[in-house]
Amino acid sequence: MSRVSLEGQVAVVTGAARGVGELLARKLSARGAKVALVGLEPDALKRVSERLHSDSDHWYADVTDHEAMVRVAAEVKERFGKVDIVVANAGVAGGGPFADSDPQSWRRVVEVNLIGSAVTARAFLPLLKESRGYLLQVASLAAITPAPMMTAYCASKAGVEAYAHCLRAEVGHQGVRVGVGYLSWTDTDMVRGADQDEVMRELRQRLPWPANKTYPLGPAVDRLVAGIERRSAHVYGQGWLRGMQGVRGYLPALIGTVGQREMRRFAPRLQGMRTGLVGAGGAADEESRATQRS
Repeated sequence: MSRVSLEGQVAVVTGAARGVGELLARKLSARGAKVALVGLEPDALKRVSERLHSDSDHWYADVTDHEAMVRVAAEVKERFGKVDIVVANAGVAGGGPFADSDPQSWRRVVEVNLIGSAVTARAFLPLLKESRGYLLQVASLAAITPAPMMTAYCASKAGVEAYAHCLRAEVGHQGVRVGVGYLSWTDTDMVRGADQDEVMRELRQRLPWPANKTYPLGPAVDRLVAGIERRSAHVYGQGWLRGMQGVRGYLPALIGTVGQREMRRFAPRLQGMRTGLVGAGGAADEESRATQRS
């Protein structure tokens, strides 16, 4: 599909304070898009906004809060006049054995990654219908293959993939295109935070190539930008992920067999694993919720 110029288009990026969201905002801005940054870290969002090449602004909002996101959508429309692109990127992660996981952290991963993505789409769909725009839902390799010790993250990313596929069929006739972006382990605060746990790091290193590598952020985000320009239905941050689609039906049985062996190997070391959210983004989410409760 031919590329659409981003010059003068208005793009909304959630989870834009760091990582994929921050770099995506920078690259969209460099191509002439006006960017609305949404996240939980107003100071970090302001710093990102100030470094962008084009007109931009930032909003503090929890993507799971429907009223807050509807307000943000209205304010973005008032500020920029329209919305052409929405990237539902906000996400958190946790790891460890399901039986020992913190119930609140487990639920929060699903709430942010799945419910938050749906809330984002619900808030901005009226504007995307007006502009005949594009929604990119950021998913993961975790949507394609299960992984022990990542139950909440895999469940949430499989959920957003299925939800986005359903939404594509619903709104396509109204001129709105919906894409799903897939990323493997990419060099972000989230992945570095997960690697701080020795067991999680070693388990990942024992995955078969090429799933055991951490990939640079820049090329992955370049692929997302190209997908946005093409309004692609599927966008792969690492090229080899495309090939995973053809074998995904075999993966649950394979992982179920191999995973048992790996879990037996690591079982003595699983006691006392950290059960909260990982990385700087996870810390920001926990801090924001603590502030709201106080």
